[in-house]
Amino acid sequence: MGPNTIGNEELIVRQAQNGDMAAQRIIYETHVRYLTSVCSRYILNCEDVKDVLQDSFMKIFSSLASFEYRGAWSLRSWMCRVVVNETLKFLKRTSRLEFAELTEAEHAIPFEEPNTDMLRASEIYRLIRELPDGYRAIFNLYVIEGKSHKEIAEILNIKEGTSASQLHRAKAMLASRIKEYQSSF
Repeated sequence: MGPNTIGNEELIVRQAQNGDMAAQRIIYETHVRYLTSVCSRYILNCEDVKDVLQDSFMKIFSSLASFEYRGAWSLRSWMCRVVVNETLKFLKRTSRLEFAELTEAEHAIPFEEPNTDMLRASEIYRLIRELPDGYRAIFNLYVIEGKSHKEIAEILNIKEGTSASQLHRAKAMLASRIKEYQSSF
């Protein structure tokens, strides 16, 4: 998004809120790639991503009238929340989120953060996408979206402890995969 687009964003939002299809198309075209990447952090199947994005954009445009513009990036942040919510609804509806509590032995295993200095962001992203759905969802919500375990528990209708244990497992699995990847060189 260039500086001119940001300066005109509030005007475009107002036009879109008034039903201007050209303005809605500009919003779609400006944000679809970013929102696709957000959705792809949670869902692997391309067709499922397209379906969730379609549902998300329908929700975005049907609720746009209630959106209050609060400066640059407020639209993108709001749209991102809509996409994450629609993505999580999809994962719950399709029963792809499975969670299990950590055993005492697993609690006792210390977590060693891997050295990722030599990894490209694309490789880290790929390794995160290889996590099981439940681990990946909680990892993304906690690490990327900045949600607390309490918020994640409310969003996913699970216990806070389940969120924490799944994050622990996700980090351990990711660390292991990063080490495997690094040792392959």
